[in-house]
Amino acid sequence: MTQALDTTSDGAPQPVAQLGSERTRRIDSGGIGINVREWGDPDAPAIVLLHGLRGYSGTWRNLAASFKDRWRLVAFDTRGRGSSDWDEGRNYYTDAYLADLEAVVDGLGLKRFVLLGHSMGGTTSYCYAAKHPDRLEALIVEDITAGSSVAGAGFERIVAEMAALPTRFESWSAARAYWRKLRPNVADAAIEERLFESMRDGEDGGVVWRYDADGIAETRVKPDPARVVDLHPVIAAIRTPTLVIRGGKSDFCNLAKVEELEAVNPVLSHASVDQASHYVHDDAPESFHRLVEGFLSGVRTSRAAAR
Repeated sequence: MTQALDTTSDGAPQPVAQLGSERTRRIDSGGIGINVREWGDPDAPAIVLLHGLRGYSGTWRNLAASFKDRWRLVAFDTRGRGSSDWDEGRNYYTDAYLADLEAVVDGLGLKRFVLLGHSMGGTTSYCYAAKHPDRLEALIVEDITAGSSVAGAGFERIVAEMAALPTRFESWSAARAYWRKLRPNVADAAIEERLFESMRDGEDGGVVWRYDADGIAETRVKPDPARVVDLHPVIAAIRTPTLVIRGGKSDFCNLAKVEELEAVNPVLSHASVDQASHYVHDDAPESFHRLVEGFLSGVRTSRAAAR
C-alpha cells in the first residue's frame, strides 16, 4: 500500500537536536543488538524509560533535558525499532520486550532504579515490577492499564491504524500528512521528531519506515492469543510504589479500570492530565514532568521516613 497524501510542507525532517550529555551504546539481548541512549551523570540514581508501540528512545529527550542534572536517564530502542536490530522471528510480544529490558539493566549493572513506561512500554514495566520487586525504587506507567490492549476504543483505533499501515510514502510531504492526520493534537515539533526517528529515504525515492513495520503490525492485527498478557494478575502482584499517569482525553487507559485496580492494591495511585490524550509526555510535557518529579520526591520521602 502506498500513501499519496500531500501537504504544503515538503523535504526531509531536520535532525533532532541532541542533548550535550547524550551517550549511546549497544547491548546484546539474546543475539539482538539493542541501541541504548543515556543522559545525565552515570553515578546518579537511574530512571529507565520505555517507549510505546511505534515509539523510539529519543521520545524521552524532553524529559531528559529536565531531569539530567540530578538523574541518570536510560532509554533504548526496543527490538525492531530505531537503531536496534529487527527480530528475524518477529517476536514482538511482551516476553521479548521484557527480555530486552532485563538485558539492558543487567548490562548496565543497575541494581535499583526507577522504571517508567509508556503504553506498550507500560505493559513491559508492569511485568518487570511483578517479576523483580527487589530491583525497583518506583514504577511510573503512562496511559495503560489492564484490558487496554485487548478491548476498547483505543485498542480498536490502534488495530485499525496498524491494519491500514502504508508500506511506503511517495514523499516526505505525504509522510508528514499521514502523521498529522493520526496525531492532530501534538505539536509540529513532535511530528517532525516522529518523521526523523521512525522514517527514512527509500531506495526508490520514496519514504519508508525505519522500523519493522510489517512484523510489528502483524502482532497487533493478528496476535497470538496465547502470548497476549493479562495484566490483571500482574498488576495485583506489584509491591512497588506505582503511579499511573493517564490522559484526560485518552481513549486507551480506562479510568474506571484504573480505580478498580487501585481499590485492591494499595501501592497504586493515578493522576489524570485533562488536556492530554494517550501521549501525555508529548501533549503536556510540563504537567507530565511535574507529576513524575512530585511522585518520585514523595517515594523518597516515604522511604527515608521508614528507615
